[in-house]
Amino acid sequence: MNAAERSALGRRGEQLACDFLTARGQTVLDRNWRGGHRELDLVTLDREGLHFVEVKDRSAADFLEGSVDGRKQRNMVAAARQYLAAHPALRQTDAFFDVILIVDGQQPDYYPQAFIPLYL
Repeated sequence: MNAAERSALGRRGEQLACDFLTARGQTVLDRNWRGGHRELDLVTLDREGLHFVEVKDRSAADFLEGSVDGRKQRNMVAAARQYLAAHPALRQTDAFFDVILIVDGQQPDYYPQAFIPLYL
């Protein structure tokens, strides 16, 4: 798969994830938010709190296992800190780290609170 195909797959997955989360009552605050070299795929808000969402869209299920490893989790937490620093009104909101897995454009598998960092 070339870079253009990977990019199109990522955009498709993020749109599917946005549609899925919006249907569940979440409001999408940001897509592909960048803080320096770190990125948050989606940032959403619902009555429970703020959700930092990693979207993994793959053409085959084999590559999903372990796709949000410790390194990726640390990067998400660091990006979330930067996001909260840039949005002080949200600092007191409960924060969650979620993952959405999509295989071949099928229905997303949603893992709310996929991991809990030691600190934020």
